[in-house]
Amino acid sequence: MTTGQAGTALGCSIPTVKKLMATGVVPGVREQGRQVFPLAALQQLQARPAADLTVLGTPEVAVLRSDAPAKVDEPDRDWIGFGTALNEAQLLAALSGWWRCDPARVAGGGVLPVTVAGFVVAVLTGLTEWESDGTVGTAARFRFPKARMAGYLTDLTAPANAADPADPEDVRLAGLLLGTRLPSVSGGPIAYVTTNPTTDEGE
Repeated sequence: MTTGQAGTALGCSIPTVKKLMATGVVPGVREQGRQVFPLAALQQLQARPAADLTVLGTPEVAVLRSDAPAKVDEPDRDWIGFGTALNEAQLLAALSGWWRCDPARVAGGGVLPVTVAGFVVAVLTGLTEWESDGTVGTAARFRFPKARMAGYLTDLTAPANAADPADPEDVRLAGLLLGTRLPSVSGGPIAYVTTNPTTDEGE
């Protein structure tokens, strides 16, 4: 399948499909010459279930809309973004900050699903504390220094947690969310998704 055909099938743009391919979570992708998206992988992704956020027990959850990994020159990390070539420690550093967000809203959800092209590829917990970069107002960026990697994927077509979390609740949350489809809309890296959008209907 071409990237255009894959985008149509998955309901996303060609750049978004290319971003998904660049993370390494889709096996069998051919990068040399014309990019090709394997049909079998595409069919498996189309069959991925939607995330059931109602079980989280919070009114909303923040979602980190990640990009493919990019090298950065920062004192506490070498990468930002998500990619299967990064090890767990590198991923945690890459995904746990610095973003423009409302940190209290992020912490309030209790869990932070990380998505690429609308698929959950990692899950962070331990969001109770945050640090600011010192910028005032809406430009302020925050990170969560106590964040834990509850889970991440190396193969989106056969989701299995590549992390080994010690906390049983982390294991449960990762099992609920990894590999599911979780669409979100945001002008920045952090989106806020209502966990039970039908609650207010008819009242």
